[in-house]
Amino acid sequence: MQFSLQHLSRSPEEASESPPLLILLHGVGSNMYDLFGLAPYLDKRFLILSAQAPNAMQPGSFAWFPILEFQPTDIKIDAEAAEASRLQVIKFIKEAVESYKADPENVYLMGFSQGCIMSMSAMLSEPELLAGVVGMSGRILPEIEPKIADNERLKDFPVLWVHGLNDNVLPISHGRAARDQLTALPVDLTYKEYQMAHEVSGESLHDVAAWLTSQLDDD
Repeated sequence: MQFSLQHLSRSPEEASESPPLLILLHGVGSNMYDLFGLAPYLDKRFLILSAQAPNAMQPGSFAWFPILEFQPTDIKIDAEAAEASRLQVIKFIKEAVESYKADPENVYLMGFSQGCIMSMSAMLSEPELLAGVVGMSGRILPEIEPKIADNERLKDFPVLWVHGLNDNVLPISHGRAARDQLTALPVDLTYKEYQMAHEVSGESLHDVAAWLTSQLDDD
C-alpha cells in the first residue's frame, strides 16, 4: 500500500490480530526518527508508527506547515498548508488502520510541538477516528475552531496535555490557553505542567507512558 506519509514502525511485543495503534507526530524541523526514540518507553502492546511531516525544510528537517512569522505570543502560519497536513494525517490514520490491521477502536495520536498542533487539529475535527490523544508542548490553532466537532462527538474524549513551565519556544501561556479551551469542551482532560523547557523530560515521559497504559487497561 502506498502511504500518504513516510513513517517508521515498531511492532507490538506480543503478536496481535488487531493491535492498538499509536501514531507519533514530530515537531517542526525534526523528522520521523525523533519521537521514535521514545518507543522503548511506551506500552509494549502498541503498534507504534512515527510519521514524517510532508513539508521538507532542508535535508532531515520537515514541518507540518511553514511558519511565516514567529514571536512566542504572535505566530503567523501558512494556514492552507496546516489544513492540508490535517487532512493528510486523517488520511494516514485510515491507511494505517487498514494496512497494519490495527484496532480501529484503539487508535491514539501523540504529538510534540507542531506535532501536538496537528494531533489536536485531527482530534478536534474527527474524534471518531481516535480513542485518545497526547499533546506535548504545543498549542491549538485558532484556524481549527470552525472545524471543531460538536459536544456530543467530543463527550468524554480522553486528552492528556503536558507542557513545560520554562518553555521558551511555545510558552506555558499556550498550554494554559489550550487547557482553558479544552476545559470548555466535554472532553476528559488531564493537564500537567513540569519544570522543563521545550522538551520531553523523563518525568513528563513517565506520565505520558502511564496515561497511555491506563487507557489500554481501561478499554
